[in-house]
Amino acid sequence: MSRIGRMPVPVPGNVTVDIIGSRVRVKGPKGELSREFHPDMMIERQGDHIMVKRPSDERRHRALHGLTRALLANMVEGVTKGYARRLQVAGVGYRAEMRGDNLVLSVGFSHSVMVEPPSGISFTVERGYHTFVVEGIDKELVGNTAAQIRRIRPPEPYKGKGIRYEGERIRRKPGKAGKVSVGG
Repeated sequence: MSRIGRMPVPVPGNVTVDIIGSRVRVKGPKGELSREFHPDMMIERQGDHIMVKRPSDERRHRALHGLTRALLANMVEGVTKGYARRLQVAGVGYRAEMRGDNLVLSVGFSHSVMVEPPSGISFTVERGYHTFVVEGIDKELVGNTAAQIRRIRPPEPYKGKGIRYEGERIRRKPGKAGKVSVGG
């Protein structure tokens, strides 16, 4: 059996979970998330836990078992704590700033790039315009939005300039070796 799939998902007291067939709606202090799961997976509420069961040991069902449980756990954690992804802007003259709810990035182009947050996502800029945070309750949406922003100007390997995740290590390459004088 899947080690992840058979673990119960704890439900805190301030979270309500509605299971209607294969649709699950989770409501908590930070907001509400709803998702349609595969109809083969059996999702049951047992007291203050949610259990996921699979109908057979087929390869497809084993894969869906762990996936369904992980997605449910992410939904519960999202409506209680929320998710955040921190990014850094590195480079001379590179900066991030807020204009209303939008994030404005100056990353070496002839123009500034404005990023509008999708619904359920918010941006905050901190630490002198070089660090910003993507926040929301949906883990998938937070990660996808952060990846889309990083894609605007990914870090380059020669000087390390660009947008990177906080803590991300960039493999640096040496530049040109220059002229080598041959004995004369």
